Amino acid sequence: MRVNHFLKEMKRYLRLFGVFAKFSLMSQLEYRANFVAGVAVELGWMLIKLIYVAVVYRAGVNIGILTPDHIMLFVGIYVMMTGFYMFYYPNFVSLSSLVREGGLDLHIVKPVSLQFLVTLRQLDFGMFLADFVAGVIMIVLGWQRAGLPVNFVSVVGFIFLIICANLLTYSMFLIPHLLCFWIVSTKGVADLTAALWDFNNMPQLIYGKWMQRIGTFILPVFVITNFPGLFVMGELSAGMMVWAVAAPVLFFFIARAVWKCAVRNYSSASS
Repeated sequence: MRVNHFLKEMKRYLRLFGVFAKFSLMSQLEYRANFVAGVAVELGWMLIKLIYVAVVYRAGVNIGILTPDHIMLFVGIYVMMTGFYMFYYPNFVSLSSLVREGGLDLHIVKPVSLQFLVTLRQLDFGMFLADFVAGVIMIVLGWQRAGLPVNFVSVVGFIFLIICANLLTYSMFLIPHLLCFWIVSTKGVADLTAALWDFNNMPQLIYGKWMQRIGTFILPVFVITNFPGLFVMGELSAGMMVWAVAAPVLFFFIARAVWKCAVRNYSSASS
């Protein structure tokens, strides 16, 4: 019975997410100039970031076990994951105004998970598309040129780790934004999380051992963009594979606990 109920709820929320995606896309395409401008701006930012890759690739410099082709694969994963993150990131930014202005009151009464509704209701296709397409192209090129195996295990394992990375991204980067329930302005928090995300734009091997440990176990941003590539290369140990699954689950439950605490202490702006 519990399994059937869980599957039923999953189907319900997937259907609801599809509705969010449909209406978000329709609303953005209603103003096509803004949509095209958004894609162009994100494409510009992405091209600036890719200058690093171009310099390393043309120089032909190896970083440890990583050749320039491996580096292209890793940066491609970072770019693609940026697209996934930007897909729902506007909801994180608008959370502060919802709390401050009382807009959250309108969502509390809805017969659906408040966290799901507030954090995933608006999806930005303009910011998502440029990064996703460019990231996939870089992953395919880097994978092929590095001569990495293309088989069922490597492809399915890679996709599975990307799914885990998305859950970790959502959970870990939601937590700082929940401070808006206790403090007035979270602009500084948003700037810090952006800096932390950009810290992850190159393979972890360019950093020292202590920085790698911090980025793997304490603030596991390297799990997001490094572990899928390391798995394809056959360099991800069994212990790290377990952590790749455990970290997203752990941070999701932490984010869920902080969310419940925040909502419990929320008082309407109109009260």
